Amino acid sequence: MDIVSIVFQVILSLSILVVLHEFGHYLPAKWFKTRVEKFYLFFNPYFSLFKKQIGETEWGIGWVPFGGYVKIAGMIDESMDKEQLEQPVQPWEFRAKPAWQRLIIMVGGVVVNFILGFLIFAGLLYFYGETYYKNSDLKYGIMVDSLGMELGLEDGDKLVSIGGKPVDRFSRGIFTEEIVFNNASSFEVNRKGSEITLQVPANFAQKLTSPSNKNKGLILERYPQQIAKVNDKSIAEKAGLKKMIRFYL
Repeated sequence: MDIVSIVFQVILSLSILVVLHEFGHYLPAKWFKTRVEKFYLFFNPYFSLFKKQIGETEWGIGWVPFGGYVKIAGMIDESMDKEQLEQPVQPWEFRAKPAWQRLIIMVGGVVVNFILGFLIFAGLLYFYGETYYKNSDLKYGIMVDSLGMELGLEDGDKLVSIGGKPVDRFSRGIFTEEIVFNNASSFEVNRKGSEITLQVPANFAQKLTSPSNKNKGLILERYPQQIAKVNDKSIAEKAGLKKMIRFYL
């Protein structure tokens, strides 16, 4: 049942996207008094699952679940109806309209997709908010990768400012953002209770953006861990690890 439910949800979601996209073509066509002969969800070769004539437009659902279409008079579309183009041009046809109206009709679907995507992401951001760490909450500081060490950072450092901008929100990519996009040349950290200023090495921005460093990080959140148990005669025991030893990740 879970698989059936997932398949149904996917088909329903795609159907909504298709219908909205096709309305992006349909509405401008109607505004410019262009005849829309068919509006279909899914394709309907040979027969339709459902169809109803309302005014000059046939509304229907096809049986091939790959998109949909609107058939606009005087326009070769998914229906590939070429016979109509052999007849004299009629004022309600697509080909009789000015170029700027034809352009709006053609790009209407893409515009609707763009607006829909913007609204979906805006809605997600509004309802779920934005997740981030407050820099002040990282009481154990940061953990530094090899690339961060080249920058002069050390494990346990607490970020104070980068390029003169106070660090209020912590993110793992904050140095890349400030150095590459905002040309930060220095940064300040609190190291063992003392605030120190460090300079960004020359050409470090190029190093950050080089393909060889594509998947490398600079910093992570640092937090303590404790060993709960060490198995007898294990490699960990031979290495000297013991229960309750505290370390940082």
